[in-house]
Amino acid sequence: MDEKLKQALDFSNYMITLNNQKRVLKEQYQNDIVYYFNGGQFTVKQELVSFCQALIALKQTETILVDDNGIPVEIEELFEFTKSIVGVYFAATNKYLIEYNKLKSNRTVEGIIDL
Repeated sequence: MDEKLKQALDFSNYMITLNNQKRVLKEQYQNDIVYYFNGGQFTVKQELVSFCQALIALKQTETILVDDNGIPVEIEELFEFTKSIVGVYFAATNKYLIEYNKLKSNRTVEGIIDL
């Protein structure tokens, strides 16, 4: 096989594997930012955190939020709920960053797969 063709094939395999691993990492991140509370399921995004912090700034101690499934969930301790979701968000995001940096530092298909 021609050397340039082999290099092109190797690079193509590397890119396919890299993109698949990036997709897997993103899916894991999406699963990691899900927070279950009081029978509800909440995907913790910056908007949810900001909204809860705004309510706290307005001296609210409880509220009702609509979860990912469209179900209203009563939040009696808004400050504690907000602390929990901030923790979930930062833990998941830090894990995603660490794993992503490991992934992009590998330059071989074998290195990517071993992660």
